[in-house]
Amino acid sequence: MAYEAGQIESKYYKIWEERGHFETDANADIANGKSFCIMMPPPNVTGVLHIGHALTFTLQDIMTRYKRMDGYKTLWQPGLDHAGIATQNVVEKQLLAQGIKKEELGREKFLERVWEWKEKSGGQIVYQMRRLGISPAWSRERFTMDEGLKNAVREAFCNLYEAGLIVRGNYMVNWCTHDGALSDVEVEHKANKGKLYHLRYFLCENSSSNHSQIGGEADLGVAQNFAGADRINNSSSEQNSSSAKDASKRPYIVVATTRPETYFGDTAVMVNPNDERYKDLIGKFVELPLLGRKIKIIADEHVDMSFGTGCVKVTPAHDTNDYEVGNRHNLEFITIFDEKGILNEHCGEFKGLERLEARDKIAGKLESKGFVEKIEDYENQVGYCYRCKNVVEPYISKQWFVKSEIAKDAIERVNKGQSEFYPSHWINSFNAWMRELKDWCISRQLWWGHQIPVFYCECGHEWADRAEKPSKCPKCGGDKFTQDPDVLDTWFSSGLWPISTLGWGNGDALKNSKWFESDLKEFYPNSMLITGFDILFFWVARMMFQSSQAVGELPFKDIYLHALVKDKDGKKMSKSSGNVVDPLEKIDEFSADILRFTLTMLCVQGRDIRMSDEAMVISRNFTNKIYNASRFLLMNASSFANLEQSEVKTPLGAYLLSRFNACVAEVRKNIDEYRFNDAASAIYRFLWNEFCDWGIELSKADKSAVAELGSIFKESMKLLHPFMPFISEHLWHEMSGTSLESGAKSVMIMRYPVAEKQNESIEKLFNLVIESIVSIRRAKAVVDLGNAKIAKAFLRGDTDLSEFSHFIKLLAKCENVEFISEIKAGCVRDVSQNVESFIELAGIDTAPILKRLNAQKIKLEKEIAKLSAMLNNEKFVANAPESVLKTNQESLATAKDKFEKVCSELRNLGEI
Repeated sequence: MAYEAGQIESKYYKIWEERGHFETDANADIANGKSFCIMMPPPNVTGVLHIGHALTFTLQDIMTRYKRMDGYKTLWQPGLDHAGIATQNVVEKQLLAQGIKKEELGREKFLERVWEWKEKSGGQIVYQMRRLGISPAWSRERFTMDEGLKNAVREAFCNLYEAGLIVRGNYMVNWCTHDGALSDVEVEHKANKGKLYHLRYFLCENSSSNHSQIGGEADLGVAQNFAGADRINNSSSEQNSSSAKDASKRPYIVVATTRPETYFGDTAVMVNPNDERYKDLIGKFVELPLLGRKIKIIADEHVDMSFGTGCVKVTPAHDTNDYEVGNRHNLEFITIFDEKGILNEHCGEFKGLERLEARDKIAGKLESKGFVEKIEDYENQVGYCYRCKNVVEPYISKQWFVKSEIAKDAIERVNKGQSEFYPSHWINSFNAWMRELKDWCISRQLWWGHQIPVFYCECGHEWADRAEKPSKCPKCGGDKFTQDPDVLDTWFSSGLWPISTLGWGNGDALKNSKWFESDLKEFYPNSMLITGFDILFFWVARMMFQSSQAVGELPFKDIYLHALVKDKDGKKMSKSSGNVVDPLEKIDEFSADILRFTLTMLCVQGRDIRMSDEAMVISRNFTNKIYNASRFLLMNASSFANLEQSEVKTPLGAYLLSRFNACVAEVRKNIDEYRFNDAASAIYRFLWNEFCDWGIELSKADKSAVAELGSIFKESMKLLHPFMPFISEHLWHEMSGTSLESGAKSVMIMRYPVAEKQNESIEKLFNLVIESIVSIRRAKAVVDLGNAKIAKAFLRGDTDLSEFSHFIKLLAKCENVEFISEIKAGCVRDVSQNVESFIELAGIDTAPILKRLNAQKIKLEKEIAKLSAMLNNEKFVANAPESVLKTNQESLATAKDKFEKVCSELRNLGEI
């Protein structure tokens, strides 16, 4: 009967969940008094399962199942993130499709719609995660907007507010005209092919002086975020007039910008005070094109004299670096568009246009009036909103910020070794980012999310309150107050995830259902974190400093950051590239076990994962191999005893038990060190190579060992269970004559195998048996008898293997094996490390064999000569591409290896 993965997986998962096997007390009968806790990175409520999720959840499930089976009281905390921007966008689009704007509903009614959507359609990813076979404590599933976590967010905010670590002020922020303020890590910088506009700024008449020493053409350039400059020239064009008469005779400077619409906000032009070329211009004025507004030429050492021509325009309200310059020089800050990106009255006739749509129109008008020196193609880095992909603008706005000092304690604790990164090099990235941490903008211009718990009374008092709806102003006692309309950055609430889900700050909300009194004591700090390296700064760092600030201890002992899952060619997956791997499709095509095992086998610490169907097929072949092994064993017995109840008496049983113990030790060591691929590979090698390829085959010569092999195989299913939970559960019960459906105990709450001492003497004997079989097979292959049964073979070695001759005869296909002490003449001979085998040549026609081998020898000699000549040719080596050289070198090494083997076979036949 074939193994129907789809049916087994859905059936078993339902049973596991219904029986409470994912909960913290599931393994009470094997509990050892230790606890293990791991936090699921809460996926967005709008999300769907992608291959990165599949890897993260697979590795977390391996650890959870391993610890659960090892007797730990285990909490894998699941949950969902409310995903402020993404969720609001989803519901807004749904409303717009119905012709409704959220403003028409009002905040309260809109939020009701969002909650309705969340209950009906949100969280589909939770159902998809179950398809992967993961085992978190679903009964404790949290949502970052549930009552308990809302309380925790207000508690954390008030604590930081009262400690002076949360402040409000006018800052320059990353601004998305669709989604509002963004933190630095929420901006994606991408290469952009745009234009560089070189604009003429005419000197005011009273600023003119003799600049003949600067004349001539100079290179134009941009310095950092400054679009800069320029040169001074005399114009002969009558179109160059700005606002003053006879401008064509006035000198001008040229400044370059990638955003011509921002020139309306220029309040200075800047040069380096040490730049001899411009010393006489400092303090003078230029006029802005079209507007005629005068701006001053100032000096600041920030300007790089060697870049471009050392002259830059300054737009303090719309450029991050210019913002700092504006503060230093007390410049005017002119905001030229509103929060939606619509140009205002400072932009003259362009008022009312959207900033990006206005760009070409503004450039066209400037060009038509002679204010454009030239326009060049230009490639630069542009910031985009990580959610809606809109171009992000530097924008001055009144926002709430968490001060960067919050990170100080976490940095110190990490560098004292209180948390450890895997791979270890990630501590360098953590330190580099945290030590350069800027104040974190936490306010978002949304309705969906945790509304900032700050209130403003008409008496002028401002306060933060832990109550969701305070009844009166703490200063005047009045009730005429309003709440701040903004919500908190989603990462603020998810940054509390390691403590808030364990009850910190929850009050009594959801107590004894979603969390319990002892949780913080039992499960904090969390044992470890597993997540992708790409959210180290989004989420991991925030959890580190928010948790340490709240409870005085880092949230994780170990932090494992896995690499990205890429396609088989090492390319990043994207819809535009058409190379996205849908994990649900792969589960349907192969199985959850196969997807999990493939991801684990490919997951080498610190390396990107190359996902391919070829890798999936290898894992599928592995499942077929172990399934067929179980079929063979069950042909010889209806059921098998548990290993602890089985007495292993036969040599073969003792050998495989010893090899199993070696495998257990290796698997445990690798899981404990988070070398997941090495752990999976150890199981693969044992089951495929040692158990199936040798153990099963050897048992055909000793049926008395089959019962013992069945018990070992059952125990190996427990070893495999964290990696492939479904087929391991199924085969364990099949081999036991039990049924999970009928109430039999699940493998997932049985004790994980523990390594016993290896039997080195029996391993040495069976290694010689296997070496003898392989040697005879090679000798037979020389005389083209590879699969044929022969009458007799001779073996020579230092160890007496006569007790094991029945294994050798069966697997080497020899009717008899004679053990000898001297070299046997008249035979084809194979020499291995510890044994020599001989097959008599009498009666064997060696002529065709010798002809074939000599032909191969001649062909290989020619190939070696040709490749050697090419690689010894200095001209060829100097001009050939590196890839060609490498291919030829590898081909030469392969040809030499084949040549030596052919010569060895000819020597065995007495030809050379």
